[in-house]
Amino acid sequence: MRVISGSARGRTLKAVPGMGTRPTTDKVKEAIFSMIGPYFDGGEVLDLFAGTGGLSIEALSRGMSRAVLIDADKKALETVRHNLQAAGFAACAEVYRNDAVRALKALAKRGKTFDLVFIDPPYKMKVIPELLERLTDGGLLSGRAIVVLEHDAEDRHDTAYGDLRPTRRAEYGDTAITVYRRLEGLASEEEAEVRGVEDNGR
Repeated sequence: MRVISGSARGRTLKAVPGMGTRPTTDKVKEAIFSMIGPYFDGGEVLDLFAGTGGLSIEALSRGMSRAVLIDADKKALETVRHNLQAAGFAACAEVYRNDAVRALKALAKRGKTFDLVFIDPPYKMKVIPELLERLTDGGLLSGRAIVVLEHDAEDRHDTAYGDLRPTRRAEYGDTAITVYRRLEGLASEEEAEVRGVEDNGR
């Protein structure tokens, strides 16, 4: 595994020892950032099932300012810290050992908001709907927030949660990516596209 693009491009990332963690492949990671970026002008990213930390490290490399990485597995967190150090992002990341639900409760109490959220639980854990509800109900999403789900291709995630709406879905073998965006962010994106068309027509 490696950092694909941005300031840390080419840095090698270590995998979590054992078979308990399923890392996002470089192919899927590239596809994700093509859908949501590919680059960012600051912002804070939350990685709820961090694993190797590869997704949030890629986001930092592509312009995100800070990251909060959560995982319940001790070996995963050791790997996350190693990879953050190797990529040069240890100073702009917070790493916590916790389960995703408790982590969201704690972050909501701190008044945190995020511009980008990655949710990539083990496929056997059917917790994504609850996590999306907690993100919206807890006020954890900024107006321009994007939430990226990585999940079993057999599962459908097409329900709206408040003003958080599914906007993209793509499948790669047995893996599917579903992207959610807040309506405020969608409106801003549409306005930018209109302005771009108007500018080009002048």
